[in-house]
Amino acid sequence: LSEFALSKGEWKIAEQLREVLSILKEATVFFSRSTPNLATVIPSMDYINNEFEKMIADINLDPAIRAAVSLARMTLNKYYSKTSDVYRIAMVLHPRHKLNYFK
Repeated sequence: LSEFALSKGEWKIAEQLREVLSILKEATVFFSRSTPNLATVIPSMDYINNEFEKMIADINLDPAIRAAVSLARMTLNKYYSKTSDVYRIAMVLHPRHKLNYFK
């Protein structure tokens, strides 16, 4: 079984991957609740995008992780561009967001 054991480098990559996936898990758990609404979609996508940007720029992360995060960010932005204006309208109508979020 020792031949299947992860090396220290592989453990480091696995830990970095866990960090990336935890961001997506937080969003998944949040949107799985009964309370999310349209007004929270864009801020959540922006949060994920910002976290991904930080990770891509982090030279301490393994190049494979940074490349994977870059691809994930491209996919996120692809879907972001497809969001309906309904999400933005919901944010403007939401008492907490109104137009402040877009300034």
